[in-house]
Amino acid sequence: MRKLRLLVSSIACAVIIFSAAAMKPSVSKAEAAGHDPVIFIHGAGGISADFFSIKNYLKKQGWSDNELYAIEMMDKTGNSLNNARQLSAFVDEVLKKTGKSKVDIIGHSAGGINALTYILNGGGSKVNDVVTLGSPNKFITSKAPAGTDPNHKIRYTSIYSTSDLIVPNWLSTLDGAKNVKISGVDHVGLIFNSKVDALIKEGLNGGGQNTNN
Repeated sequence: MRKLRLLVSSIACAVIIFSAAAMKPSVSKAEAAGHDPVIFIHGAGGISADFFSIKNYLKKQGWSDNELYAIEMMDKTGNSLNNARQLSAFVDEVLKKTGKSKVDIIGHSAGGINALTYILNGGGSKVNDVVTLGSPNKFITSKAPAGTDPNHKIRYTSIYSTSDLIVPNWLSTLDGAKNVKISGVDHVGLIFNSKVDALIKEGLNGGGQNTNN
């Protein structure tokens, strides 16, 4: 009888363990593989800490600390050529650290045109998705650059607001990109807004576009 009880108990334990394992949510291949590292580029006069709100949001959405990197630009004037050179070294450092082959980029204001300058000057094979926030993109190019990877075009999401009194909306739009116009958010508010956060997440998850060759 005692042996029978032990046998029944063992079977019951096995059933419970199996059931618990079966109830665990499955992890998709995408989740298991993680995300591309995200590089945040602040605008003229800004600092890397400007993105703390967006970084916290992305962490709640599944990004980890070792997938989020905010660069501190030495040239605070937003000079694209100077900052693109610094960005180039930073991207290579992040790729080496993470073992990834490409990064995603979020650029606020002049940070967006720093990203475009980098892409057009040697970085075109190292970027997957770009999200710009109130950036005067047309200072650099009117078309979304496809990049230099023959198997993948860089996807762009340009987010801008009719309430932005710093950068005119017409400067933010990029031909071929996904251009998203919102309202009620000023220039600085673009990095502290929940609606913008959701649009950023969509852009980083491949929701941007590029119809150019």
